[in-house]
Amino acid sequence: MKKTIAILILTCFLFPVFSSAQKIPKTMEQAGEFGEKLLQEGEKQMPSIIEKIWKNEVLPVWQKIWDWIASRIGSKISSWLNPEIEKRKEIFQENFPIEKQEMEQEVKTEAASLWNKLWNKLKELIK
Repeated sequence: MKKTIAILILTCFLFPVFSSAQKIPKTMEQAGEFGEKLLQEGEKQMPSIIEKIWKNEVLPVWQKIWDWIASRIGSKISSWLNPEIEKRKEIFQENFPIEKQEMEQEVKTEAASLWNKLWNKLKELIK
C-alpha cells in the first residue's frame, strides 16, 4: 500500500514535467494545425479503439449477464414454452406446403408485373 501511494505521488510530480516538454504552439495557425492533426489522428484510430473496447469489455459483460440469466431462468422458460412449441409445430407442418405454394404463385405474379412495369418504363425512356 505504501509503495502504491509513493508511486502515485511521484507520478503526480512527474506528469507536469513531461507535459512541459511538449511543443507549445506560438501562433493561432500552429494551434489550428495541431488541432487538425489531432482530429485526423482521432478519426483514424477511433474505430479500432471502439472495436477493442466492444470486444474486450462490453461484450464479455453482456455475455456473462446472458449466461447468468440463461442458467437461472432458462430452464423455467423452456419448460413453460415447450408444450406451446409442440402444438404449433404440428400446425406448421400441416400448413407449410400449402403456404409455400401460395407464396410461390404470389412471387411469380409479382415478378411478372414488376417485369412488365420495368419494360414499360424502358419503352418510355427509349421513345
